[in-house]
Amino acid sequence: MKNQTKSVFCYLLMVTIAFQALSGLWGGLILMIYPSGTIIQLPLSFLANTPFNNFFIPGMILFIFIGVFPAYVFFLLVGFRQIPLFDRFNIYEDKQQAWTFSLFVGIISVLWIDFQIILIGYGHYIQSIYAFIGVLIIILTLVPSVKNFYREKRTFP
Repeated sequence: MKNQTKSVFCYLLMVTIAFQALSGLWGGLILMIYPSGTIIQLPLSFLANTPFNNFFIPGMILFIFIGVFPAYVFFLLVGFRQIPLFDRFNIYEDKQQAWTFSLFVGIISVLWIDFQIILIGYGHYIQSIYAFIGVLIIILTLVPSVKNFYREKRTFP
């Protein structure tokens, strides 16, 4: 088997997921520290039809699922060692965690925006941008050169 190099699509995926992670960490942290939302001009009235009284829980969800998880995936994509405990969530046995979890990041991102729109409505163009980023992550993950690069390296006895 010849030594594979990362394609431009692998690097685009890394950059996109890094952006997602940084914005999720930052946004989630801000909402947890300032749950009133005033510091980023989010009125509490956005939460009127939701089970939340303030932005702390949405901020925590944002921080973990749109921030911490994509940050872990970014490090996997770069080449850091995967954590064996998380293999149980890798539903594609022929792929590395990096690939499977990249797909999950894209899906979670799109779902995050979907739930926002369902619960609070479409209120800002930023929702469209983040929906696009989620779809872009899914598309980049499914590019054949990315799929091939993150194929599980199996050894047979």
